[in-house]
Amino acid sequence: MVLWILWRPFGFSRRLLKLERHSITESKSLIPLAWTSLTQTLSESPGIFLLGQGKRFSTMPEIETHERDSELFSPPSDVRGMTKLDRTAFKKTVNIPVLKVRKEIVSRLMRSLRRAALQRPGIKRVIEDPEDKESRLILLDPYKIFTHDSFEKAELSVLEQLNVSPQISKYNLELTYENFKSEEILRAVLPEGQDVTSGFSRVGHIAHLNLRDHQLPFKQLIGQVMIDKNPGITSAVNKINNIDNMYRNFHMEVLSGEQNMMTKVRENKYTYEFDFSKVYWNPRLSTEHSRITELLKAGDVLFDVFAGVGPFAIPVAKKNCTVFANDLNPESHKWLLHNCKLNKVDQKVKIFNLDGKDFLQGPVKEELIQLLSLSKERKPSVHIVMNLPAKAIEFLSAFKWLLDGQPCSNEFLPIVHCYSFSKDANPAKDVRQRAGAVLGISLEACSSVHLVRNVAPNKEMLCITFQIPAAVLYKNQTKNPENHEDPPLKRQRTAEAFSDEKTQIASNT
Repeated sequence: MVLWILWRPFGFSRRLLKLERHSITESKSLIPLAWTSLTQTLSESPGIFLLGQGKRFSTMPEIETHERDSELFSPPSDVRGMTKLDRTAFKKTVNIPVLKVRKEIVSRLMRSLRRAALQRPGIKRVIEDPEDKESRLILLDPYKIFTHDSFEKAELSVLEQLNVSPQISKYNLELTYENFKSEEILRAVLPEGQDVTSGFSRVGHIAHLNLRDHQLPFKQLIGQVMIDKNPGITSAVNKINNIDNMYRNFHMEVLSGEQNMMTKVRENKYTYEFDFSKVYWNPRLSTEHSRITELLKAGDVLFDVFAGVGPFAIPVAKKNCTVFANDLNPESHKWLLHNCKLNKVDQKVKIFNLDGKDFLQGPVKEELIQLLSLSKERKPSVHIVMNLPAKAIEFLSAFKWLLDGQPCSNEFLPIVHCYSFSKDANPAKDVRQRAGAVLGISLEACSSVHLVRNVAPNKEMLCITFQIPAAVLYKNQTKNPENHEDPPLKRQRTAEAFSDEKTQIASNT
């Protein structure tokens, strides 16, 4: 025998619960009696309705169905399709549970009712009782409190100590635009079933959105909602093309608010100022900036090939490292100079405005010649950061035979941190293979790959880290590779030669 229970707690959507009888040893004549008793008990429980075979338990009392709807705190349905924001259209009255208490105990009681109290934007949790000046009404969360039995034991204990009746009353609460969350507003406005944009990248006072095609008819409304619902945001912009130009910026459209794109951001204790419409800045890389910074210690040297406005260069310089920072974009170069002064590291950072390849084959080469010629005791650790994920791997070719002379010890060879995107099913393997192909070696056994972030469905941003092999960095290695070749590369070539030798022996026999 099976009993289906329709459970519909206050404020939630209905849910069917299946109750099965596995074994009953009593006589069959007792089954109807037990069944009737069970259904009577359940039917008296708040929010529970019974469904059975035929019409036996199909009666469902119409008890405040508009309040019990799962969309209790959704805006009015007639805002669907709105493209120009009309805040007055978001008025709605809902019926919610309240607890009546004496006004002198409200403060003590609220500490114990944090779980049960209503929490909505712009709504006070305690209001005056219109019928009793000496009492107050505590607004309760209708998704948690259905009857007095919904209180937890600890909450009931406090109510008893303060001589408060747990009896629940009801109150008509008027909601306005100010009381709805941005996601609730957009879900009510946009076409039903479509993705809702409620997240964005914050860049100072600017909310940076990436709207999808179905959201574009509502773009001004979305922008205004983002401004209204996020304190400190005064401008909302939408990216209207990918970052595909040589300066790494993108065209953007101001959806709502100020046209001013001059902004100030704070990241990892450092301050950056720039014109967001003319430079590259991604607040989602904050953790990665910190990760690389932590790899360097005082006295180390950093070459930042695509430095932007300084999120790698400035924190590293603050660690008493020597930094050489470069960016091709004149605007990035200008703000990099400004931010170094702003963060008081301008004496520790040498700044260039060159193409990445020219920077590597010019200033980087010159500095490496000097650094790697120092005595072992004075040689610093050298790191090269290449944060241009769309193209950085292509620039690795600039390291091939960059230096002349005798190679230094492997432990002092520069460490490269190169960023890339991948849509491959095995992104780490893909990045290793592409980087290795440019350098002309295998990086499988001598590199590490770090997942930075998921950029889009099936698109990852990664950082591959490796020491530049001497066979790649020094010209003379092509003439006499056995003298100072990297051990992994040397072992690989020795194995290949051994394999060739065995093949030759087999063919001779």
